[in-house]
Amino acid sequence: MSKNALVSFKGAKNINTEIQLTGSKSECNRALIISALSKKLVKVENLSNAADTVTLNGILNNLEEELEVEIQESKTVDVGPAGTAMRFLSAYLSAKNGNFLLTGTERMKQRPIGILAEALKTIGADISYAEAEGFPPLNIVGPLNQKTAEVKIKGDISSQYISALLMIAPILPQGLTLEIEGELTSKPYVDMTLDMLAEVGIAHSWNGNSISIKPQVFKPGTLVVEPDWSAASYWYSIAALADDAEISLPALKDKSLQGDSQIKNIMKIFGIATSKTNNGIAISNLGLSLDTKEVLDLKTCPDLAQTIVVIAAALGKNMAFTGLETLKIKETDRIAALQNELAKIGVTFTEDNLVYTLNTDNLHFPEKVTFATYEDHRMAMAFAPLALLINEVEIEEMQVVEKSYPHYWEDLKKAGFEVREI
Repeated sequence: MSKNALVSFKGAKNINTEIQLTGSKSECNRALIISALSKKLVKVENLSNAADTVTLNGILNNLEEELEVEIQESKTVDVGPAGTAMRFLSAYLSAKNGNFLLTGTERMKQRPIGILAEALKTIGADISYAEAEGFPPLNIVGPLNQKTAEVKIKGDISSQYISALLMIAPILPQGLTLEIEGELTSKPYVDMTLDMLAEVGIAHSWNGNSISIKPQVFKPGTLVVEPDWSAASYWYSIAALADDAEISLPALKDKSLQGDSQIKNIMKIFGIATSKTNNGIAISNLGLSLDTKEVLDLKTCPDLAQTIVVIAAALGKNMAFTGLETLKIKETDRIAALQNELAKIGVTFTEDNLVYTLNTDNLHFPEKVTFATYEDHRMAMAFAPLALLINEVEIEEMQVVEKSYPHYWEDLKKAGFEVREI
């Protein structure tokens, strides 16, 4: 039976701590695929201990020897709840020799994969849907027989589809040219993929909506993974909700490949300053929270949405947001989840033509609130810091944080929170 976390914070809400964050899940998962495609010419350092990364690394290691020989029988590859692994492996396995059933949890079977699968089929992949059309599990028979080097793909659904295709492009006989249709969501994640490929010798051209990668050979090298800016966002939240805060985050880069590093600019609205240190960054609460009428666009950093929305709600800011289109197809429908849980503190979060608005006029903090997580790690980590404002916060399914930040609860304790399993 899943355990819940009971989180509280006694005494003065002053936080002074140093937190060593795990490696970026986004960088790690790209680095692992690139390493596998290079046949280990590319090494990876500072791997994350996040469950998604551990899952993908284990799958790739298990497949390494088997992919060198023809696999006659279908091999089941189970990614569990790891969405990035599902998308990246859909492309990776299509380019490799074998017969695979790529599957995951029941929730994973509800998350669309059709846009990526159909793009791969256009290129020449042998992919069919084992159950519902457009959704996992996928039957994949590789290697693909490339029919064309050109493929169109929508840009406003998931940047992981694009990244999955770009990473296999160098090993395809004709390379690949992607024409991105419509506005590109989460562009920093595509930039991250291309920058990491460039680090190991893979060149590209990007003209307008077209990205081209010719057939190329990976150069030996090492991809060193930076700590996770997504995980850092929860410490920005804690700093914003505390009376006073000085939090050091070693090894984070001021100039980062990660789109979620935008948190340092966004959090200026809430009076949080970011400064360089000798070995990373430090964040502090200046006590200068601002009121803004600006509609905050999060399309390039959707994984920050829950954190920022919860902070704004807790601080009584009637803010508006755009760029949240992809939130409904994540680990859960994150829009519905936010609406349900914010209602427990009297806050509404309404949608009108893709603009989402907070109304905090009835904001209140009961003595104790139990927040559901919907099997979503970011729900747990976004709402737990409310223990700075609520006497007792109960977080259901506390183990969900293992997906991206396994040491989250221990790090909260280090910062002065009391966390009990119940």
